[in-house]
Formats: sequence, structure tokens, C-alpha cells
Amino acid sequence: LRIDADTAMNTHSAAAALVAAGAVLAGVDSVLRDRARFAFCAVRPPGHHAEAAQAMGFCLFNNVAVGAAHALARGLTRVAILDFDVHYGNGSARIFAGDPRVLVCNSFQQQIYPYWHAENAPNCADAPLSAGDGGERFREAIERIWAPALARHAPELILVSAGFDAHADDPLAGLALLEDDFGWIGCRIRAWAQEYCGGRVVASLEGGYDLRALAASVEAFVRPFCTD
Repeated sequence: LRIDADTAMNTHSAAAALVAAGAVLAGVDSVLRDRARFAFCAVRPPGHHAEAAQAMGFCLFNNVAVGAAHALARGLTRVAILDFDVHYGNGSARIFAGDPRVLVCNSFQQQIYPYWHAENAPNCADAPLSAGDGGERFREAIERIWAPALARHAPELILVSAGFDAHADDPLAGLALLEDDFGWIGCRIRAWAQEYCGGRVVASLEGGYDLRALAASVEAFVRPFCTD
């Protein structure tokens, strides 16, 4: 079954998508019950392009959005979604646009899929980048745009759409990030979580299509959460 030019399903896809979304729910429950401070969900299919009633962009269910809604249903009043995939997380932004309980922060390469971003949504903090921008510009944009938005929102839980297709070796885009940049954003997210929400972070895998770069980048991102 083909949904669009990028998104198709076979007989196993629905089950895989349910397990992926369920992994994020389990991660949220784990950190909210103080069984863990950090959960990384190494799942496929990814989720951040899926909208409330539309699968798209390799994504069937919006795993992180489901996790955010679950956290709110469990009584939280302020949640943040941080998305550093090279492609804009249109699904998360559309689902929560205008909802003051959910801060949605995106860094992304402009003028590539999905060719849209959340203009003028007061709860969306967008850090647009251009092809060829490397780690220095990425880090500057995160500090300039995400950091003050997080300080104002003071989330009780941070959810991460952890995409690694901004890596220099990835074939789908051109931001030219390296493993050290993903290690850096892991450190920053851990520090924000410690400041605002008792260290509670649930991350879910999004993009990443060069397998060597993906493995190395995930390791670099996760490592800061595994140290005291």
C-alpha cells in the first residue's frame, strides 16, 4: 500500500508503527514513575512528519506527539518537544500549534521536505539553517532560539525527535553536522532537563540514512545521558 511518494506500508508496517509509538509511551511512563531519567527509543518507522490524520514522509504515527499527549493526560501541564532532524517536524508542529502546554522547538534545513514551517505559532521556536551550515551555526541557532524559549516554558518533561540526517555523510540533505555536534546537543538537552524537569528526557529516533554515520551519531548523542 503506497500512501504517498515517500511512504508505503506492507503487512508488517502497522504492527511496527504501533510498537514504535508504544515504546515512546513506555518511556514516558518510565520517567514519570521515576524508574529512569532518560529513555532512548531506537524505533522505526519514524514519526515527526505524521499529522493527526495523515501519514507522510516515512512516518505512520507521530511517536513523540503521542508521547506528549500521554504525558499531558497523566497530569503534566508543560511539555517540550525538541526536534533536531534535518527536516522540519511538521506533524508535531501542526498537532500542537497554539497549544500553550507544548513547546515545539525545531532546527532544520530550509527549502527541503516538507517545505513548510510553523510561521507565527506562539509555542513553536524555529531555528532555520541553510545547506552548508555546519556545527558552529547549528550550535549558535540552538542557543539563540531554543534556550530562551525553554527558559520561558520551564517544561516538566522533554521529548526529543532525534534525527541524525543532518550529518555530513547523510545523503538526504546538506547541513554537514558531525558526531561531536550530536554529542553537544545531547549535553545541552541533558543540562536543560536537569535545570527544568529533574532530568526527565524521552528521545525517539527519527531520520538517519547513512548507517555508519547514524550509529556513530546516536552513540555520541546518548553518551552524555549515561554519565553521572
